[in-house]
Amino acid sequence: MDLTAASAFMAGHARQLDRQRLGLLIGDPVSTATGALAALAGYRNADGGFGWGLEPDLRSPESQPPAALHAFEVLAETGPGDGALAGPLCDWLAGVTLPDGGLPFALPVTVPAGTSHWWIGADPAESSLQITSAVAGQAHRAARLDPVVAGHPWLERATDFCLRTIAATERPRAHELMFSLVFLDAVHDTRPEAPALLDRLGGLVPSDGGIPVEGGIEGEAMHLLDLSPEPGRPLRTLLDPAAVEKDLDRLEALQQDDGGWVVDFDSSSAAGALEWRGYQTVWAVRTLLAHGRHPAVQPASS
Repeated sequence: MDLTAASAFMAGHARQLDRQRLGLLIGDPVSTATGALAALAGYRNADGGFGWGLEPDLRSPESQPPAALHAFEVLAETGPGDGALAGPLCDWLAGVTLPDGGLPFALPVTVPAGTSHWWIGADPAESSLQITSAVAGQAHRAARLDPVVAGHPWLERATDFCLRTIAATERPRAHELMFSLVFLDAVHDTRPEAPALLDRLGGLVPSDGGIPVEGGIEGEAMHLLDLSPEPGRPLRTLLDPAAVEKDLDRLEALQQDDGGWVVDFDSSSAAGALEWRGYQTVWAVRTLLAHGRHPAVQPASS
């Protein structure tokens, strides 16, 4: 893993938000939590939600549930700061949550240009386990640093929906499985139903973690580190350590000559495709460093 090359890739290709996130991760002195939160706030709407392409394949400006996922992911890395972003986001989510406690996969898209068809065709009146577990899972990670998120009534409603729906879902699809596992891992120690559900879903993961994505491009799959990116978590006890090490080798080898990492899915715009590479580079570096994969070259200071 060459962090100098990764930093250079981000400088030349990535959005400001992900440049700040990588800088925080590798200790670049010019990157700060305040800077990352300021970049995140650029995607915020007056209603407290987030849009404007924070989810790279949903480029419409209105607030959307998948953008909330990415906002909580940043807040889990930075803490709340003094920008008061988390509370209004939870309030907005409470306002768009459906009566059963679930979130719609997406809300009506006002500007479809550059947005992937699965977001445009979503039913705003139908709860989605995939997006609700994804948003709630990252919210629980953010809640470790932010009592406002931890104590918000929306999070309890969403958590109840996810636990209830996971229990009633026999064979979740690939993305449902991934986000349900991340969610159950996050609530393992706080909800008594979670350990048994995690054990059951963990048993659906192939030993090598290769779960093909229905309708994806050739070779698109969920891997062990997609399902379990954090070491030392409850989910990790269900996975073969040797297979995890092999997947770390796979991830490390995906760094390209330009310093960035690749993704294995299609985007609907050139901007989205490039932004996903920046996002994936941050994710890959974070995952590899968390597992003790040391850089071959120390990053140069910006």
